[in-house]
Amino acid sequence: MRRVVITGMGAISPFGRGVGELVSGLAEGRCAVEILDKLSDYDGLRTRLAALVPGITGREIARNRRRSMSRQSIFAVLAAREALTQAGLPETEYGSGRYGVALGTTISSLETCEEFFADHLADKSFARMKTSLFFKTMNHSAAANVAHYFGLNGRLLAPAAACATGCQALGYAYEMIASGVQEAMVCGGTEEFHPLSAATFDLMNAASFRYNDKPAVASRPFDRQRDGVVCGEGGGILVLEDFQAASRRGARILAEVVGFSTLTETASIAEPSSKAMRLCMLEALAKAGVEAGEIDYVNAHATATEKGDIAEAQALAGIFADKVPVSSLKGHLGHTLAASGGLETIAVVAMMQRGEIWPTLNLDEIDPDCVGPQLFTENRGKTVKLALKNNFALGGVNSSLVIKALI
Repeated sequence: MRRVVITGMGAISPFGRGVGELVSGLAEGRCAVEILDKLSDYDGLRTRLAALVPGITGREIARNRRRSMSRQSIFAVLAAREALTQAGLPETEYGSGRYGVALGTTISSLETCEEFFADHLADKSFARMKTSLFFKTMNHSAAANVAHYFGLNGRLLAPAAACATGCQALGYAYEMIASGVQEAMVCGGTEEFHPLSAATFDLMNAASFRYNDKPAVASRPFDRQRDGVVCGEGGGILVLEDFQAASRRGARILAEVVGFSTLTETASIAEPSSKAMRLCMLEALAKAGVEAGEIDYVNAHATATEKGDIAEAQALAGIFADKVPVSSLKGHLGHTLAASGGLETIAVVAMMQRGEIWPTLNLDEIDPDCVGPQLFTENRGKTVKLALKNNFALGGVNSSLVIKALI
């Protein structure tokens, strides 16, 4: 198996454009959640909060290229551009078949679908349907748009596993390179906010609404007073590359991916399983060839739902006890769904580079049922050589990555 390294990172986040904006927002302890007034227009929807990407129109992408892109595809293309620029992969090799794409979304563009059906259902006519509709709404739209925009003609994967999508995409890309099928992969996740996403969580009593007038404190992973998810959007893209190929061309190596696992819990399609989470983490550690005691930091999935946070806390305590610091970044960013795996992995690499770890925002009082892991509430200076990154999803999907700093 080949070694797999990270050579590029790109982000479009609720803090703005670029990895720099993402990192500064997290390091400074800011919250990107805001009141979204238009949510009050929807009958039966209690939450009024979201973490939206500011100031991105996609106008810098030529119109003829943008015609097939929804907002989430635009996020992916712009984040991929930043990641590819940093990686410095030779553009002359983009069409060599050695560079692929692994990129997913939770669901196809709901914004595009809503616009179409609002017009179509008035008279059930297809006469006004644009030819670009399918290309904006096909399930692999974001992956295909990134591949076509940059001319990356290797393998194309478009995993769709809700909140685990981005982490799965990174893991599948890692496996593609480790097995020698591809030399490099542009990978991660992207998401555009739509009220249906918030309504889905709200219907399950898993969306925050008690803090509608206090958006900065609404997303509260592991906290006793949490009341659910705050949905967000964005795109987190990384370039993964064969270590030897990256070394030969003198690329700057940011970190190494050394282990990955994704397992499915089949007892319930909706209920989180502490046992399944634990098994997934243990398998990732085993594949990385490291012991639990070697991990310096865990970036938790923890979305501020009642059951999900408890299940993950119990699973973490069962592996690490209180010996390893653990935090979730969803207090800062909200839950960016398919984009969370990519954006939060970028954050983990940034913490490694900066020699510090960032806490769970809005964790004022740990839920007694979440006691066990070493949760912390202030920025800490810490050398992180090995980190575990979790993302779990409805549908029983569990995924974990092990990331190693090259220091």
